[in-house]
Amino acid sequence: MKHRFLFVACLLALLVTVVVPTMAQDDMDVPMGNGELIVIITPSHDNPFFQAEADVAQARAEELGYETLVLVHDDDPNLQDQHFDVAISQGAAAIILDNAGADASIAPIERAKEAGIPTFLIDREINATGIAASQLVSNNYSCAVAGAEYFVGLMGEEGQYVELLGKETDTNAGVRSQGYNDVIGDFPDLELVAVQTANWSQTEAFDVMETILQGNPGIKGVISGNDTMALGAVAALEAAGMNDVFVVGLDGSPDAVASIEQGGMDATVLQPLALFSAMAVDQASVYIQTGELPAEEKQSIDCLLVTPENTMNYSNFVLSE
Repeated sequence: MKHRFLFVACLLALLVTVVVPTMAQDDMDVPMGNGELIVIITPSHDNPFFQAEADVAQARAEELGYETLVLVHDDDPNLQDQHFDVAISQGAAAIILDNAGADASIAPIERAKEAGIPTFLIDREINATGIAASQLVSNNYSCAVAGAEYFVGLMGEEGQYVELLGKETDTNAGVRSQGYNDVIGDFPDLELVAVQTANWSQTEAFDVMETILQGNPGIKGVISGNDTMALGAVAALEAAGMNDVFVVGLDGSPDAVASIEQGGMDATVLQPLALFSAMAVDQASVYIQTGELPAEEKQSIDCLLVTPENTMNYSNFVLSE
């Protein structure tokens, strides 16, 4: 439904340079568990990204022979604190965490460490080092740069656009926004007419976009900090009859890829959560059984661009070549 530009083939060359490591850590001897408990704590499973990361971590832990307890903090630091108390009281061997705030999460992680329980972070960083056992995160800046470069091409390097920001307490939101702006800022004919947080929420993004459209009916594109907000933007645009506005998201959720195939969203940038969720469990198992921690606490994983040209190679947060 939307005109596709000839530059697509060139931009897809990103897939040559932005390569995801193999799913399995075949060169790493991951010891089996002995029934000990691994607690997995994530944001709400209403977002398919967080549901999938919890499912992958749980499946890998159980495959290795561990008991699991999966908890949801709903981005509420107080609820996250309660979940850490549960993990400590139950004598967990390790915690896998997608945290509820870069600053607010430091204290409970430190409390667990003092109780002898290591925390392995996935997806979101904290504003401290030396407390978590590891921090496995996507290279959010390079992910955003890839999405922004594609967005600029879709826009033909000109026109009005909107940016939807994620939750401001999440460091990923700021890093992604910086990546977007570092690219788009080089094109003076691209005009940012509105930038507003929608807190990673689809319903909130719908409401935000409805309000923005009232004062900016001439927008040509929307770039979003995640897919959930991008989908909310698509719904608001469709409700307004603005089906030709370009929309780019980030995360690589199944719903986003389906939207791309149906002509709603134009692209997303896939975070390989299946990789870092499994890796975190593997690292936890190595620590539980041997006492060894990863050589580097912070470990960055690259992303992949998903467009109408390669959706057929996508399946549940995995993109094959």
